[in-house]
Amino acid sequence: MEFSHDDNNNLPLTKFESMLKTNHVLFFDSEEFENIIHHYLNEGKISLAKKAIKLGLEQHPTSINLKLFKVEIYVFEDKLIQADELLNELYILEPNNEEIYIQKANIFSKKDDHLQAIDVLKKALELTDDAVDVYSLIGMEYLFLDEYEEAKVYFMKCLEEDLEDYSALYNVVYCFDFLNQTEECIEYLNIFLDKNPYCEVAWHQLGIQYFELKKYKKALASFDFAIISDDSFVGAYIERGKVLEKLKRFEDAIESYSITLKLDDPTPYALLRIGACYEKLNNNDLAIQFYEKTLHQDPSLDKGWIAITRFYIKKRNYLKALYFINKAINVDTENVIYWKLYSQINQRLNLYEEAERGYKKTLELGNYELNTWLSRGDLLIKLGEPRAAIYNFEQAIDFYPENAEIEYRLAGLYFTLNEADKGTFHLKNGLKYNGDYTFILDELFPEVIKKVQVKNLLKTNQ
Repeated sequence: MEFSHDDNNNLPLTKFESMLKTNHVLFFDSEEFENIIHHYLNEGKISLAKKAIKLGLEQHPTSINLKLFKVEIYVFEDKLIQADELLNELYILEPNNEEIYIQKANIFSKKDDHLQAIDVLKKALELTDDAVDVYSLIGMEYLFLDEYEEAKVYFMKCLEEDLEDYSALYNVVYCFDFLNQTEECIEYLNIFLDKNPYCEVAWHQLGIQYFELKKYKKALASFDFAIISDDSFVGAYIERGKVLEKLKRFEDAIESYSITLKLDDPTPYALLRIGACYEKLNNNDLAIQFYEKTLHQDPSLDKGWIAITRFYIKKRNYLKALYFINKAINVDTENVIYWKLYSQINQRLNLYEEAERGYKKTLELGNYELNTWLSRGDLLIKLGEPRAAIYNFEQAIDFYPENAEIEYRLAGLYFTLNEADKGTFHLKNGLKYNGDYTFILDELFPEVIKKVQVKNLLKTNQ
């Protein structure tokens, strides 16, 4: 029995808490102590649970169940030696008590000895009248071992015993997902739904699997059935909206997302997607309105800042885009995408020093995409900083060896600095890796292309 604050079952709990305040010891039977302890453990009130165990054992020193709660506390506090010793004592008294085996398995699990834990749980399975909990524990131990096929079997056993064990259902789907068994997952969920046709969780998960396979019409039907089963299921409306977007039914998607705003507190994701749908429908005012609502709801949501910035980039309103990306960077200075957008916008505004600074920051944050190196290097060339550009491209070669685009740029830079030997070396490399990229010299180094030595090298390659 669990205590609730809106019925009479909490009388022993009230009495116990009153006793703690007055230090006046009252008597409780062992079952009352068990319920009190169970309540505190569920509430995460460990210190109160420990007090109840201590007082309970003072009044009922032979109670196996109260001692098992003591074991549970030991395990929680990582006092595994004390837990093991007490369990051994209890095993002598009650060798057929499945809870002793479960706690023993818990100790093995804490020690990362999951195979031993499984062996012990299988013994508990022979003794218990409640197999579902033990099946679930075995499944979790197999998950710890990354043995997803075995884990899946035991979570399926849970569902064979209890069709409404949604935790087990989620775990089954998780195993299928990890094993990349989308088709098999769909087959299993359809069989499950034959037995439990109004299970909104199963319909929801089935829709997600169909979405993964881009079977959008089947996904939509699944989410519709999830909503029929539970018309307040926010997750189903969200997923339904995503499918409708894929089907380019943007007005219907807006309607689906909008329902979630009435059912629960508005989620930033729903607001963002509504904004994106309005943008697709060329309703710019409403798009901006919902993007701004998204950011008001969650100022740390990077997708919100990115969406509104890209909106203004598409409209070629670069000053407005710069305003929002600067605000985004103030929220999170370590976001690589923000800095890349910052660089692109500044480049469009011909603010080359700021653009170069953004690319430099992007590289410092570990974004080593080829385009980032090339963009930063080209800006340094434009800013008249050939040595810094050379250093940038030489770093890039470590990540992209034998890359013609980098080699031609280095060749142009060295020839510009009248370091012909190095220029020749890199130009020959560029020609060897890809002769079609010689236009880079034309575009970035028009003076270099006129040099006799460069012309001769290019002719030799033809």
